Amino acid sequence: MKKTFSLIAAGAFMLASCDNTPKFQVTGTIENAQDSMLYFAQSTLDGIQHLDSVKLGADGSFSFKAAAPVGCPDFYLLRVGDHIIHFSVDSIETMSVKAKLPSMEKDYTIEGNESSKKIKEISVMQQQVQARLVEIEKNEDMLPGDKVDSIESIIANYKERIKQGYIFTDPLSAAAYYAVCQSLTDLRGTFMLFNPLNDRTDVKCYATVATAWDGFYPDAPRTQQLCNMAIKGMNNTAQPQQKVLNVDGSKVAETGIIDINLPDINSNLHSIRDLKGKVVLIDFTVYAAKESAERTRLMRSLYEKYHAQGFEIYQISLDEDVHFWKFSCENLPWVCVHETDGSATSIYNVVNLPTFFLVNRNNEIVLRSDFMEGTLEDNLKKLL
Repeated sequence: MKKTFSLIAAGAFMLASCDNTPKFQVTGTIENAQDSMLYFAQSTLDGIQHLDSVKLGADGSFSFKAAAPVGCPDFYLLRVGDHIIHFSVDSIETMSVKAKLPSMEKDYTIEGNESSKKIKEISVMQQQVQARLVEIEKNEDMLPGDKVDSIESIIANYKERIKQGYIFTDPLSAAAYYAVCQSLTDLRGTFMLFNPLNDRTDVKCYATVATAWDGFYPDAPRTQQLCNMAIKGMNNTAQPQQKVLNVDGSKVAETGIIDINLPDINSNLHSIRDLKGKVVLIDFTVYAAKESAERTRLMRSLYEKYHAQGFEIYQISLDEDVHFWKFSCENLPWVCVHETDGSATSIYNVVNLPTFFLVNRNNEIVLRSDFMEGTLEDNLKKLL
């Protein structure tokens, strides 16, 4: 028995020794974090991928290793609770992080990667801007119009600072990629700071970074994402995008429901019938449409008011750019799924976008509309 165990152990050691995959290392300390869990993850185009974790001791020290990026810089994070440090890695390198709670996302230093220092600068500014937006939203002495004007002014100034300080000065850097892909949350909900699909003035920012990355990392998925966004932005018009679907015949009655079972950003399937017992808003939409941000704001308001009473939203995206869809709905609290084959739109005879259906607790459709009409909330309250 001992001999068998020794052979197994020896085999495991040999396998570990044969792992010649190039790796990078991140080490450091998190003060005031004893007994807290520190998570190490990778920010991929498909979402956050957990890599490792450790329970911090009295000294708060940690050390993680992971496979070095191939093809282009990649992005990672360290998280304790809601506190997150973002950083980039170029290749085989050793990085050192020193931070402390309760404000580790601001109170930290990072050595070993110059772009990560720039990412920290951007992240801290982003947090400051976000805090100002929240402060304005909570200011009951301000008129709604004044709030909108103040928010737009703050965002415009921040964008200009990011453009001149990080995007146009060094577009090949990981910091430039991080800068152009960041998001904020305001009265409209969560939105891309630079959105070439809806704002022509943002196309240049994406195109600048895309061109630089395409010259050095032509085969990298992140480069393809940048190029796709830039090209689509160039082709977009200032008019709202309306996608017309030619469907023959009506395949849904005014009452009753046909099930939809579609994947979310993590490829988990969600069925409408699983929501029986709740009042459900089935929403067919395109996040890239100009009016999408305003509709999302309205839907968020309804969701926050009535979710605790049994209201749910099942939102179906028909965006052609899957990465843009995932980015747009990453922080939305309701069910967000994506359709590519036209089956759901065909079943529900959806001709114009956006279109929504209101479903009662018995999975019966009671309202259909192409617009977010003022009567929607009244009907919703009656069903609840």
